[in-house]
Amino acid sequence: MTLQQLRYVITVAKNGSISEAAKELFISQPSLSNAIKELEKEMQIVIFSRTNKGIVVSEEGREFLGYARQVVEQADLLKERYLETKTVKKRFSISTQHYSFAVDAFVDLVKKYRDSEYEFTLRETRTYEIIEDVKTLKSEIGILYLNDFNEKVITKLLKENNLVFKELFQAKPHIFVSNTNPLAVKKIVTLEDIEPYPYLCFEQGEYNSFYFSEEILSTLTHRKIIRVSDRATLFNLLIGLNGYTISTGIISEELNGKNIIAIPLAVDEIIKVGYIVHRDINRSFLGSLFIESLQNNIEF
Repeated sequence: MTLQQLRYVITVAKNGSISEAAKELFISQPSLSNAIKELEKEMQIVIFSRTNKGIVVSEEGREFLGYARQVVEQADLLKERYLETKTVKKRFSISTQHYSFAVDAFVDLVKKYRDSEYEFTLRETRTYEIIEDVKTLKSEIGILYLNDFNEKVITKLLKENNLVFKELFQAKPHIFVSNTNPLAVKKIVTLEDIEPYPYLCFEQGEYNSFYFSEEILSTLTHRKIIRVSDRATLFNLLIGLNGYTISTGIISEELNGKNIIAIPLAVDEIIKVGYIVHRDINRSFLGSLFIESLQNNIEF
């Protein structure tokens, strides 16, 4: 196995095509195909599945690519440090449920980072995909929550994928509503109070299990449900439809303005919010900086 072969598979995965990757790498398509086949033979895995429509990354290939990216990036850093080559663009990715404090922390990270070149990625995505991203090292850190209902299932899944959960804080459930919502005058709301209003939640796609819901009390029956895929849409609907959603109570006024407020929900539940990381991968400098920023942006 060589660094060149690792760069080859990373480029093929990025392009989704042997021919396009060969053009980018300035080598012939047969040479690239042979190099990948030799690597697959040596590693005794199938990295790419060949189909009539082209190639797709296999399940074991996704895991291999995660490690390959780490190796290549570390090699580039060594070259930069000891061979005084041109500046290597730093890369860092996180995947998170839809939390404004995570966006605030990401903003702080970018502001603190002083290098002239970087490539950072912030994915606000579904719960199952957060776990997959960290498992395959597509992201170094994932942010999600546990509670009594989902903890057993999520913890088992993390353990199976060699991931660990690090708790950041615990919170009592709140609802987010518009400041014009009739509920906005209340100091605390009950389940009966919120029943007439549209319930807004994030859809989870193929893995739409109760255990992967971003909102606690996911098994409750609601008369009106609206599922959305992004935080901006959800907040707009909170305002436009007098809807509500259930979350931690931490909201960024700087990012979301003063139109959305948090009200405690009278239920006997605890939300444990934290981050997941790969058990076998040491935290990078940027990862440590991001965790520090997360802790600084958690305010109740």
